[in-house]
Amino acid sequence: MAYFQNDDLEYVVDDYYDMADFEEDPFADTDLPKKVVDPMDSDVEDDFEFDIDVSKPKTDTSAFEARNGKDIQGIPWERLNYSRDKYRETRLKQYKNYENLSRPREELEKECKHVRKGNTFYDFQFNTRLVKSTIVHFQLRNLLWATSKHDVYLMQNYSVMHWSSILRRGKEVLNVAKPIIPTLKYPGSLAQTLSRVQISSMVVRDNLLVAGGFHGELICKNLNQAGVAFSATVTADDNAITNAVDLYQSPTGLLRILTANNDTQVRVFDAENFACLNRFSFSWSVNNTSVSPDGKLLAVLGDSVECLIADPQSGKVIGNLKGHLDYSFASAWHPDGRILATGNQDKTCRLWDVRNMSESVGVLKGQMGAIRAIKFTSDGRFMAMAEPADFVHVFDAQSDYTKGQEIDIFGEIAGISFSPDTEALFVGVADRTYGSLLEFNRRHYNPYLDTIF
Repeated sequence: MAYFQNDDLEYVVDDYYDMADFEEDPFADTDLPKKVVDPMDSDVEDDFEFDIDVSKPKTDTSAFEARNGKDIQGIPWERLNYSRDKYRETRLKQYKNYENLSRPREELEKECKHVRKGNTFYDFQFNTRLVKSTIVHFQLRNLLWATSKHDVYLMQNYSVMHWSSILRRGKEVLNVAKPIIPTLKYPGSLAQTLSRVQISSMVVRDNLLVAGGFHGELICKNLNQAGVAFSATVTADDNAITNAVDLYQSPTGLLRILTANNDTQVRVFDAENFACLNRFSFSWSVNNTSVSPDGKLLAVLGDSVECLIADPQSGKVIGNLKGHLDYSFASAWHPDGRILATGNQDKTCRLWDVRNMSESVGVLKGQMGAIRAIKFTSDGRFMAMAEPADFVHVFDAQSDYTKGQEIDIFGEIAGISFSPDTEALFVGVADRTYGSLLEFNRRHYNPYLDTIF
């Protein structure tokens, strides 16, 4: 992945900005990081020590307000000199997708599935600016996780925030600007005290929060316990950014932590004592990894046009997936374990049947940028993929991915997550003015009611 020195983080504490900020172009027109402000140099660094509890500020938008004409992000188009449609048209023309490799794409267009858009699988429910997603690297967008339809975790500057969609309240659960002192120590442990960690990747599952840092840090916190269980710098490499972290169950049912770093290493940790169990080396920086539902296959993606399938026990490569034109940064397994989806900077998501890895079984195209995040619902019915900015696409897997919903917003996308029960889809937007958390609820088809109305 591209490397840059990120000494600063965006820090936003004011929910209300002058509209002049918007008119100056609130959304970056390239897939590049913004210059941001360091919270440790701010006189309001302790603002997030307290719960954020406001019943419904004017910046938030409900489904009722959206049905009555309010923009779901609260953008007052009626006060601007251009319409939403005009701004979208301009944005599509001017946006520059970040590429590591420049290759002809004429043949790629022919491979893409014809998708019937205009479907609505998930209805807009609520948008809040009480919590605001932030990102530290423009290529890494897995910084939001839903553990239930009412509980969402996201990165906001140096804080991991918990958002309750019932209480509509945000609360800080981890502050990584302050010293992090691990509580679990034993002879031979890798545990270290850390501070001022810039979180680049995150996963929350099975009551465990795992975060990877910009300089190779790994932080593990049990959500039902005080303090941080484990923290350490897992690599001393100068280019050590943690590109991805994941949690998975081994074939024997044990919970494992997986990290992928720019130092070309994939590391496997035990989720109880946090000992490093294995380390696999590859010939390029590893940007993303994911393990199949049965724990028997490991997808490895990185600074290569090829994606690899490896044995998660030994690291031995057992398959090569060829078809992408650029570097890959996202992957997800269908719950049935047969289909793997990979997201690439060539603006496509490829679907692979691991029973026959010779070629992809489908290609899905984005609107204007790389595919930086992919998620399946737990029942396998829907797959969502996010571009760096503005667009989240939801596909109906039952239709062989030919029916889709396009969620059209403005701003950098920090992450997407379905709730485990499939009832909610959350989208984190990272933007100085309109940074927010969007909630969509699954639409259910009722043939009986349809015959009445």
